Amino acid sequence: MMRFAFIGVPLLCASLLAASQEEGEELTWPREIQADRARIILYQPQVESFKGDLLDGRMALAVQPEGKDLIFGALWFRGHMSTDLDERLVYLERMEIPNVRFPDLDSAQVEDLKGIVIREVQSWDIELSLDRLIASVESEEGASGISQNLDNDPPDIYFRTSSAILVSIDGEPILGEVQNSSVKYVVNTPFFIVQTPGDGTYYMKGGKFWFTSSEVTKGWTETKNVPPHVEKLAAQVIEEPEEGADSAMAAMPSAPEIIVATQPSELVITDGEPDYAPIESTSLLYVTNSESDVIMDINTQQHYVLLAGRWYRSRTLKDGEWAFVEPADLPEDFAKIPEGSDIATVRTSVPGTPESRDAVLEQSIPQTAAVDRKTATVSVQYDGNPKFEKVSGTDVAYAANADKTVLLINEIYYCVDDGIWFESEKATGPWEVSVRRPEAVDELPPDSPVYNVKYVYVYDYTPEVVYVGYTPGYTWSYVYGGVVVYGTGYYYRPWYGHYYYPRPVTWGFGVHYNPWTGWGFSFGVRYGWFSVGFHGYGGWWGPAGYRHGYRHGYYRGYHHGYRQGARAGYRAGQAAGRPEAYRNVYKNRADGIRSTGGRPQTRPSPATRNRAQPSTRPNNVYSDRKGNVYQSDRSGNWQQRSGGEWRSSQQQRSPSQSRELNRAQQNRSRGNQNYNNYRSQQTRPQQTRPSRSGGGRRR
Repeated sequence: MMRFAFIGVPLLCASLLAASQEEGEELTWPREIQADRARIILYQPQVESFKGDLLDGRMALAVQPEGKDLIFGALWFRGHMSTDLDERLVYLERMEIPNVRFPDLDSAQVEDLKGIVIREVQSWDIELSLDRLIASVESEEGASGISQNLDNDPPDIYFRTSSAILVSIDGEPILGEVQNSSVKYVVNTPFFIVQTPGDGTYYMKGGKFWFTSSEVTKGWTETKNVPPHVEKLAAQVIEEPEEGADSAMAAMPSAPEIIVATQPSELVITDGEPDYAPIESTSLLYVTNSESDVIMDINTQQHYVLLAGRWYRSRTLKDGEWAFVEPADLPEDFAKIPEGSDIATVRTSVPGTPESRDAVLEQSIPQTAAVDRKTATVSVQYDGNPKFEKVSGTDVAYAANADKTVLLINEIYYCVDDGIWFESEKATGPWEVSVRRPEAVDELPPDSPVYNVKYVYVYDYTPEVVYVGYTPGYTWSYVYGGVVVYGTGYYYRPWYGHYYYPRPVTWGFGVHYNPWTGWGFSFGVRYGWFSVGFHGYGGWWGPAGYRHGYRHGYYRGYHHGYRQGARAGYRAGQAAGRPEAYRNVYKNRADGIRSTGGRPQTRPSPATRNRAQPSTRPNNVYSDRKGNVYQSDRSGNWQQRSGGEWRSSQQQRSPSQSRELNRAQQNRSRGNQNYNNYRSQQTRPQQTRPSRSGGGRRR
């Protein structure tokens, strides 16, 4: 298991970084270790900035030699992040400790301790909560994923006051042959729609309902009379609904209206006429009887609806003339929506709120993995001979008729699959893991269907493994106007020849953001309406994450074979010269990845390491950027450590120092709350969790 390595005095190191917790152990702070001749207390890290997989920060610490008082100090660190975003964990390793400061010690004593710390650092690592880490970031320097030139034009927005399902078809319907059957099916949709021979009648299966129509785009009505061979086919290709779907389907006792859309569209439903309720401390109302986020501004009588992280405005819900609202142009009261409000989930999509800040920062946290160079490969299927199309304004061409993203750059072929770069001298392979990321991908514009690969990175490599990662932009999540939005908004033309290769889409699936699980899909998408794997080679893409398992919404991890990135993956490299190799690599990091060498060397096994345990001391000690150490008392007053005791520091602190300390305290408190909220989400029964991924019915 990979963790967050720190440097500690002999006492410190043994401790420090023995903050290696068992799997599932609470990530509480401060952490405490009883080492030889001393007790070490480590307070929650304060993150100064991060960029790529590098994180810079500091932490307050206390060392208590046997028979002596606590000595408080601070250390600065730079670590390399390994992440498991599905579990919301960050592991820091390969730590560099540029400075350690103990204000109450003279320079000779400090230098002695620093030397011990530096010699021991490579034996330790530490594990952090992603929620606490993001909340503790003091500078947004390095935050990435900001996208310009997205297409924010509204899709067609349907409004209904009774149950309805939006059935999206990717352009005009295309009929394909079903193997060993006379039935034809609609290729370019994830929904089960087939046509029987003879009379040309169409049948659709969704959840527990069957529908029929003489035309594929309209006229759908419920039916109980379904040909046996059509029922048999549906049973073969439609996956079982996810756990808890039965109770969800029970909420739809009668067949819903079927709305078929062949162009980008979204559906907003209320349970009867809209039921408005006031939002405390604002001049806003929200619609309580809808899974969608709908708000009305009393002052202007305008309705606002949140779709894929974007706000659209109209005077009326029915037959509304919807227009995109720039995030900065939202009414001021949106930022005043209380954190405890039933509609508080929308605060993530309001610029300037702590929730939107956290979401934006998370866009820069990569999902990482360690990939075995000897065994990892990829297989690419072309529909006929490879056909490449040039991306306008760039040196990149992409394969239009491939089931995976294949690029041609400077006569080298690259394939990006599951967040990993592969390369080959031929379009058809063989493929091997690439140790470089072509710079030309940074030129890709959002209107290109391969835009997302610019967010896939190669960090380092050894002779055995390549360390890779991708930020949420790879799964089509972007920052626009200070908030997180889903998709680029552009429509990407699919490929259809012998096979149908769809492209990622923004609209049609009721995508909503959840701070702990990312982007999830609406009711109509999740419960037994899709027939994955039925629609030709390569399947239906739909929203990003769909091809990994749509029933659980957005998926941001590597598949099982590469999920070792946050734990065992890095260990695979450790046993083959990693410590020496990385010293060579990072000396010249700015010049790109270097080939590395080094003799095999291993770390101490977990059984031989000192273990950090939760401390009974309060998590109220901080360090400022100069290394001074402060604590907050129960009354909220600040005291500074000086001369071996805590002293009031009100007169000694400048206004900027006070703001820095207060902000650090607020961030730590918010991070703890976010961490507790996430844990609460994980322990609740599935059926009782707030359905924020689907908009969330609020009554």
